[in-house]
Amino acid sequence: MGVEETIAVTPAGPPPQPSPKVPRQPVPRHGDTPLDHAVRYAGERHWDVLPGTWLEIVDGVPRCTCGSAGCPAPGAHPAEPGWAAHATGSGAAARRLWERSPFASVLLPTGRAFEAVDVPEVAGCLALARMERMGVPLGPVTCTPLGRMLFFVLPGAAAKAPDLIRRLGWSPGALDLATHAAGSWVAAPPTRVGVRGSVQWARRPTAANRWLPDVAELLPQLAYCCGQEAAASRRS
Repeated sequence: MGVEETIAVTPAGPPPQPSPKVPRQPVPRHGDTPLDHAVRYAGERHWDVLPGTWLEIVDGVPRCTCGSAGCPAPGAHPAEPGWAAHATGSGAAARRLWERSPFASVLLPTGRAFEAVDVPEVAGCLALARMERMGVPLGPVTCTPLGRMLFFVLPGAAAKAPDLIRRLGWSPGALDLATHAAGSWVAAPPTRVGVRGSVQWARRPTAANRWLPDVAELLPQLAYCCGQEAAASRRS
């Protein structure tokens, strides 16, 4: 009897059904993964980095891994309450963290190497253009899909900003301007926020902007542009 006659062929059964929870992520370009970005932030900029939540597709709908249906920043926030203790400024440690969670968002704790001034995107774009024309020294700037721009500045911004704004003739509470300091964090590229899109650099980190500006250098234009936007909103 030939070998082919001794092998029983089992009829094919129905195809396996897909799991109701199937994570699907776009394939990033080489060097553009969350791991790549996190390692560069820690190794080249000496910024602390933290892996956060991420998005997964559940029944065809993007959901945050935190499990909350009403998550305000799906896929872009710390995964646990004690997140600050898990941040690292080591490139090697960052690599290990994202090798364990390759889709995790890239979060940067503030109040350590930098703080961030958070303004509406329209005001931020206007202020950025004005400061570039004036030659104001600028650090990195992010643009989020939630309609915000964040300007990276030296630590101490949160303590200085209210008094500086008052000296400029504005009431701090009247401006849509906030600071991210110790105990807070910002999402960094290539982090994706729900279905809105990804955080992007309006001004990338470079060797030229390694030395961050003091908040006092940026606030005159940021406060002015936020004030103009607030006035326009009142008139409309």
